[in-house]
Amino acid sequence: MRVALIHDHLAQDGGAEKVLKIFADMFPQAPIYTLLYEKKNTDKYYKGHRIETSVIQKLPGGVKYYQWYMPFMPMAVEFFDLSKYDLVISDASAFSKGVITSPDTLHICYCYTPTRYLWDYTHQYINELNYNKYFKKLISLVLNYIRIWDKSAADRVDKFIAISQAVKKRIKKYYRRDSVVIYPPVEIDKFYISKEQASDAAADKSAFAKAMADKYFLIGGRLAPYKRVDIVIRAFKKLALTPGPSPAPDVAEEGGLLNGVVPKLKVFGDGIDMERLQKIAGDSKNIEFLGRIDDDNKAGLYSRCQAFINPQEEDFGITMVESMASGRPVIAYNKGGALEIVEEGKTGLFFSQQTPEAIIEIIKKFNGRQFNPEEIRQAAEKFSLNRFKAEMKKFIEKEYQRFKDQ
Repeated sequence: MRVALIHDHLAQDGGAEKVLKIFADMFPQAPIYTLLYEKKNTDKYYKGHRIETSVIQKLPGGVKYYQWYMPFMPMAVEFFDLSKYDLVISDASAFSKGVITSPDTLHICYCYTPTRYLWDYTHQYINELNYNKYFKKLISLVLNYIRIWDKSAADRVDKFIAISQAVKKRIKKYYRRDSVVIYPPVEIDKFYISKEQASDAAADKSAFAKAMADKYFLIGGRLAPYKRVDIVIRAFKKLALTPGPSPAPDVAEEGGLLNGVVPKLKVFGDGIDMERLQKIAGDSKNIEFLGRIDDDNKAGLYSRCQAFINPQEEDFGITMVESMASGRPVIAYNKGGALEIVEEGKTGLFFSQQTPEAIIEIIKKFNGRQFNPEEIRQAAEKFSLNRFKAEMKKFIEKEYQRFKDQ
């Protein structure tokens, strides 16, 4: 069976690119078609694979400023000639699902989401752009054109796979298509439970206070405005100024925020929102930006944190699973993929308002001792890499056989 893989672009390194790497491992002979790529990313993850790019790769600024070529991306992805393949697998949140395939080719789309800035986030996306109102009007017209194309592109897909129930619902809403859910793979074996967790602190009050002071809350990934890291930074900035009143002795012994202990926040990752977030943090001593980190350092950060904070509405949320694979609870906004990952009181806590005040409230009442690291780690197992490969293989074989029998 001749297989081709289609990916939106390889200009960044995120969760979608990790999934593509798994597809590339599953189909080592399959070429990867993509609008454009940065060589450092392809050399790192896809060495030995043939990479086919669109004309955008060769245009001036096509890689560094690829967003400016958005109006041409629908046309660019349609130029790929896939007529010789039996199976095409697109993993898409934008353009790659729009490839044109022959009647003898099965096209399966692993859909991260219907394109958010074209559908449910359109108005928010435009409002957050740092342009004048006239240029925003022009962008709105471009998005309207691409939205029409996006619906047409979705009609070309033979079978949709959604990454979560939340995305399945969105596919039905905007594309009027059914889909099955196969959760993304998380390489949980790369993460571990640390012996340094606060739940292992000595029972006496002074030892627990020291453990709290040495530990931190964690947030990170791709830093973009929609990730809402800003509300967490504002919360921890306020907590540094007013850490809160001393709790009753029984609360202190069970793990409440102790008087005089300022909770710390570590932020890993990079992105377009980095500069703004650093300005918000100012000179707060309890907030540390780590930038991009390698997998080993990330695993260590997860294992020693008090909890990982997820303040945005995610389509799924790989970082939440990585935290759980490290035995650490998740503090999450109670919408989207988090509802399919986190179990209240067992693997984490939820908050319902995306405000600094809601973050402050839940941090002050957070009790790390109520969570069992082994139980949290076990809950992450259902998102394992082996599970993903087995489910994908079964689905592809079944659908390909059905397609050939038609």
